[in-house]
Amino acid sequence: MMKKILALLAAGLIFGQAQAAPTQVLKMSTTTSTENSGLLKLLLPAFEAQTGIRVQVIAVGSGKALELAKNGDVDVTLVHARAAENRFVAEGHGVERRDVMHNDFILVGPASDPSALKGSRDLNQALQKIIAGKARFIGRGDDSGTDQMEKSYWAALGAKPASAQYVSAGLSMGEALNMAAQMGAYTLTDRGTYAAYRMRTGLAIVYQGDRLGDRRMFNPYGIIAVNPRKYPDINHAGAQRLIEWITSPQGRAHIAAFKVDGQQLFFPAGAGK
Repeated sequence: MMKKILALLAAGLIFGQAQAAPTQVLKMSTTTSTENSGLLKLLLPAFEAQTGIRVQVIAVGSGKALELAKNGDVDVTLVHARAAENRFVAEGHGVERRDVMHNDFILVGPASDPSALKGSRDLNQALQKIIAGKARFIGRGDDSGTDQMEKSYWAALGAKPASAQYVSAGLSMGEALNMAAQMGAYTLTDRGTYAAYRMRTGLAIVYQGDRLGDRRMFNPYGIIAVNPRKYPDINHAGAQRLIEWITSPQGRAHIAAFKVDGQQLFFPAGAGK
């Protein structure tokens, strides 16, 4: 009888150990916009439930997210800085880049719109009004995709707000929106994060180029696996599973289903790379 009891206890212990086996962890660097908007809270639980892979998220600006991937500190990166993404892959740091989704950039500011940006015929006119009106402007200043895009806008314009006007915040998108609200300033944001913060900031959309056919405000996101030849110990198999899932019909359906106040904020890309 004692032998049977011991055998049952041993079997139970082995079963318990199997059940307690550690969950596979996948480290992903991504932009603050995917986290601040609330999108990841919808996407990742669905992926984790299906695969058993737990995704550990590091949300920073796109530049820092790519740097983490470059250094092998993460397995995969989801960002929105296409030129930087292309360089990342061309330099051999990443593989399997795929389009995931897009939204758009918008200019937001006080509801009173002190520099009268509403009704601007194009982005350049809107930016010129900010300079001429001497209104405060909050720049991300963190090498994020939004920061890189904003700097390209001023460079194309050939002008920029005076130093007393311009605040380089070095903050996440949500924090930059809060600062703009507190200072009565304008800022550039992705639409998803703005929607998540609209009620708490009271900021209003003052220019939305995509609605006016201004494709300069288009904001695509891509996902890239870190190159396993460079870092053999990374979880490349897990990265591949996430890439396949997020660009699959199921992943695209989850992206399309994410809404704030009934408004769809991200639009999934096709399955192509």
